[in-house]
Amino acid sequence: MTDPVNTSSALPAERPLRVGLAGYGFAGRTFHGPLIAATDGLELAAVSSRHPEKVAADFPDVPVVPTPEDLFSDETLDLIVIATPNDTHAPLAQAALRSGKHVVVDKPFTLDLEEGRALIRTAEEEDRLLCVFHNRRWDSDYLSVRKALESGVLGEVRTFESRIDRFRPHVRDRWRERDVPGGGIWYDLGPHLIDQALQLFGLPDRVQASLATQRPGGLVEDWADVLLSYGERRVLLHASMLVAGGSPRFVVHGTAGSLVKQKPDQQEAQLLAGMTPGAPGWGEDADAPVFHDGTATSRELPVCKGDQRRFYAQLAAALRPGSQALPPVTPLEALAVMDVLETALRSAHEGRALPLTLTPGERAAWKKR
Repeated sequence: MTDPVNTSSALPAERPLRVGLAGYGFAGRTFHGPLIAATDGLELAAVSSRHPEKVAADFPDVPVVPTPEDLFSDETLDLIVIATPNDTHAPLAQAALRSGKHVVVDKPFTLDLEEGRALIRTAEEEDRLLCVFHNRRWDSDYLSVRKALESGVLGEVRTFESRIDRFRPHVRDRWRERDVPGGGIWYDLGPHLIDQALQLFGLPDRVQASLATQRPGGLVEDWADVLLSYGERRVLLHASMLVAGGSPRFVVHGTAGSLVKQKPDQQEAQLLAGMTPGAPGWGEDADAPVFHDGTATSRELPVCKGDQRRFYAQLAAALRPGSQALPPVTPLEALAVMDVLETALRSAHEGRALPLTLTPGERAAWKKR
């Protein structure tokens, strides 16, 4: 299985690519709409939503249609972004690809591996670009830790801990917290944690997971602890809704010392506060990683600026006629995330560590990225 070939000769070079956004809930309104509108080479041209007043409040000049299918049939649109509930990702992406559109799917890619493989086959058949929105590759916290690891200051990494912890003790009435396909904290935050780990360390040997529902009245898991094994290296991924006061975003232990990155990237908070992507202060991070060398001294390491617009900027570059640019996330990279996501669910159910199930061909193609 290979990634679909990028043939975008039908896209004109002289105008922005016209984007249709399917869904204007949390993901569409908080991330996709603002990031698309702030990226050179893209135009937010239409939105499908059952709440046109919300779109009008943010983008008064953007047309709103009632259903995603209305976007798929719009011949003026080049790209469809699927930002709808998780269980609709696969059918809507299939329909969008069959209509001849390039497609971005919000994370998680699909509900399971087979749906992901089916979407990749459709993209290949239709010769369309298919991409998944793993936006946390462009967060300041992850970029800063990645830079430190690449510098070699830690020596050989032996333990890597990545956490997204929040304090939300009350269960809210929204699909992400209901017992529905694609609901729960692992499908919500797991893809972020997994994708960053795979980008740093590759495919793990085994996955062992524990999931729990800890909040009173909880309907689906709201606590996840997942261990990825790489020989002697251990990568721990954790997410919880009952952590008050915060916890370190990253803790890394190596043969030459340890690193702590305390605070998370601020782009989501900035977007929720109404900041326009690219405005002064966008993506800036005042919390530098701290390196400990095993003595009484410690020092700060360089901190990187985050900018999730880079996902859409790379996507726009890849879609330009004659471009040799790679998309920001390939379908096989997203498929590997789905494999870890799905394997962790089986591991939690069976109570044992399990290997991934990617085929040899998928593994080989993934490593070529």
